[in-house]
Amino acid sequence: MLWNRRCLDYGYTRGDDLEDWKIKIAVLWIVMEFCVITFMMILSVIPMETAAETTPEEILAIAITMLIMPIMSFLPLTLKDKANRWLNIIVSIVFIVLMLPFSGFELIPTAYLPSIVVITIVEVVVLVLIVWYAWKSKQKA
Repeated sequence: MLWNRRCLDYGYTRGDDLEDWKIKIAVLWIVMEFCVITFMMILSVIPMETAAETTPEEILAIAITMLIMPIMSFLPLTLKDKANRWLNIIVSIVFIVLMLPFSGFELIPTAYLPSIVVITIVEVVVLVLIVWYAWKSKQKA
């Protein structure tokens, strides 16, 4: 009875519950793949010869930064609306604020620069859209 009332309040029907767990599992597999990609990128970006010059804290910061986004792809499926909305707004704004100062444009070879600039523009647009949709969802509730 309680399940029916709560689900009907959110517009769910009995069949939606099955699809909900499938979506969560699918997203968790994507998060898992990002973990593997993060591991491989850290090994390839920081060659063993220069790993001695890189502190474990720097490598940990890279790993955490890379894993925030796939984790954020799962959390909206599980968090309550208010927490979901604010977490998306806060994390997106933090990424926008930190993106440019820590982008390392000056270290990127000139041949890669146009591609990196395009990718950065797309990232900023995506983050702004996340903030926009999260903010607009508050107005609908």
